[in-house]
Amino acid sequence: MSFQAYLDAVEAKTGLTPRQLVDLAHAKGWGPGTKATPIVEWLRDDYGLGRGHAMAMVHVITKGDAVDPKHVGSGGTHADPSARLWLDGKDSKPAGY
Repeated sequence: MSFQAYLDAVEAKTGLTPRQLVDLAHAKGWGPGTKATPIVEWLRDDYGLGRGHAMAMVHVITKGDAVDPKHVGSGGTHADPSARLWLDGKDSKPAGY
């Protein structure tokens, strides 16, 4: 499953776009330097997310929308076609994400 596919699944499970979840996390004061545990617990308790989907959101909340270049176009299990993740909703996602 690509990183983007994880984020699309998060949206399907929560009804919120990844950007909306990032904004909610930032409103709680979470961002760069925040440990994963409080974010994972919040996403589990409030939205029913499992650890894998929550960890995908932890990355976006704490590190932004960049994908590690080793995964871009690699053809592997976690390959993504773009070096950036689309956070504004799976239904509005342009081609190439």
